[in-house]
Amino acid sequence: MAVRKSGPLDAMVGAKIRIFRIHRGISQTALAERIGVSFQQVQKYEKGANRVGASRLSQIASVLGITVGELFESSQEKIAASNSPVYLLAEPGALRVLKAYLRTNARVRLAIARLVESIADQKPTTPKSVVQKAIVQKPMSKESLTKVSVARLDAATHGNRRSSRART
Repeated sequence: MAVRKSGPLDAMVGAKIRIFRIHRGISQTALAERIGVSFQQVQKYEKGANRVGASRLSQIASVLGITVGELFESSQEKIAASNSPVYLLAEPGALRVLKAYLRTNARVRLAIARLVESIADQKPTTPKSVVQKAIVQKPMSKESLTKVSVARLDAATHGNRRSSRART
């Protein structure tokens, strides 16, 4: 008997299951209970490590309130995992970040995009002593941290605008 290995289509279907599940606010455990498997099995489906059988796929689609076909849309295209928006949204936390991003105004969105890009482009050069001091400090509340972050983003955005006006 031939060994059944999962392939790129299984990975794409799994990523879509994850996206729809997160969008519906359903945990892996809740989905697993409703389709009669362990949450570890749902994790394997979502990662594309295990193939999803037809009847199980039908159950999953039913729980998520979608058609089975929606899990296969654009399956004819060659999947490039690193650049595909489907795979990017399947990353843990990505959909939460995107939803929060959409709740901000255009000026803050631009500042957030610049901030994240600059963080991603930087190489870590922070000395251990600075990191240790940061860990020892008392943590800020979510509200005060948000206010400070928005104020810094505003200051950075206004600073960039002034400098760009001065150049022209």
